[in-house]
Amino acid sequence: MTLNNPQDALPQDALRSLFDAAVAAADPALTVPPHLPAPPAGRTVVVGAGKASAAMARAVEDNWDGDLSGLVVTRTGCAVACRRIEIVEAAHPVPDAAGLEAAQRILGLAKDLSAEDLLLALISGGGSALLTLPAAGLTLEDKQAVNSALLRSGATIGDINCVRKHLSAIKGGRLAAAASPARIVSLLISDVPGDDPAVIASGPTVADHTTTEDALAVIEKFAIDVPPAVADTLRSDAAETPKPGDPAFQSTDTRIVARPQGSLEAAARKAEEMGWTAVILGDAIEGEARDVARGHATLALESLGAMETGKPKPPAVLLSGGEVTVTLKGKGRGGPNAEYLLALALALDGAAGIHALACDTDGIDGSEDNAGAVIGPDTLARARDLGLDAAEYLTGNDAYGFFEALGDLVVSGPTLTNVNDFRAILLSPS
Repeated sequence: MTLNNPQDALPQDALRSLFDAAVAAADPALTVPPHLPAPPAGRTVVVGAGKASAAMARAVEDNWDGDLSGLVVTRTGCAVACRRIEIVEAAHPVPDAAGLEAAQRILGLAKDLSAEDLLLALISGGGSALLTLPAAGLTLEDKQAVNSALLRSGATIGDINCVRKHLSAIKGGRLAAAASPARIVSLLISDVPGDDPAVIASGPTVADHTTTEDALAVIEKFAIDVPPAVADTLRSDAAETPKPGDPAFQSTDTRIVARPQGSLEAAARKAEEMGWTAVILGDAIEGEARDVARGHATLALESLGAMETGKPKPPAVLLSGGEVTVTLKGKGRGGPNAEYLLALALALDGAAGIHALACDTDGIDGSEDNAGAVIGPDTLARARDLGLDAAEYLTGNDAYGFFEALGDLVVSGPTLTNVNDFRAILLSPS
């Protein structure tokens, strides 16, 4: 297949260049500085949580004049050296003691501020698990149990964070309440469909529009077996979060500095530079990974068929973002992007002229060491040659094992940003 780009790259390499363009567009070094506020009359204290928070902290330090101190917590492996802001690493997606200690210290910093001070909060995806501080009466073990069950259930990030907020002493606007009357400016990198600040990292500095009843409904919907203390907490008045109109939010300013749509547009520009037609399907696509894949396979086949009628057309690429989920039933390895691709390969069944890539823009697909994977028309045939049953791997939720055996994993390492899933399906008419 001939591609219209200067390097005449292989399809998987060309698709990787689109992923790289999407990630680069959300680089904190580029996206944070334009949104920095003016220094206050008093102190500036920086706090933060998320996979991008350390890189965001570095961007603040490199572009800030005046007093500066603080602490942010990031995923292990995502630290960036800073001079004035302390960086702490903790576990993700299941919280650990390091995250709990960091959250306690961050809450203490917030409580120490006056009306003359500024709390600069750097929030990105992953921050909810990293910023773990159980509500009164709960233990870290309680939070770990609920978090693990929710991650296996197929619940959306909105549902998961609804529960997390009501079991926390710092999320769901409680960090803002602790910092009042200080001015609070929150810089957010969105990793959630719809870019709702209250969902990004469970919204520690913004008002919460969900209720304890909503959280209980999520527990019931996904049949989560919660510890007794968790059930008691969710039925108590103390678990309710600060709502819109609460005085705690009078001096808050929330700014989204990078979002999935911006990264998809950057990838589309890159595709067009290569002579491709780029179509953005949406930046907020949710659903079970294998179900979304089947829908995309149907669309890809129909689109390719339409392209092959009439005069020759240049390759086209279907771009999409959002967050697909996996309901774990098997015992294999693999995140939602790899599972999406495995289901897509099965649905396409070796159709000629279609290649695809799916990766998480943070460089970590679920909890594995890969960002995602790639497929092509020969994926299933190559698998059969190796004695691999693709359908069996999908049933066992072992997409990682499947693509590892084929050598088709995409490994980028932590990207130090996070604007959710990135998917690209390349259609090349014959």
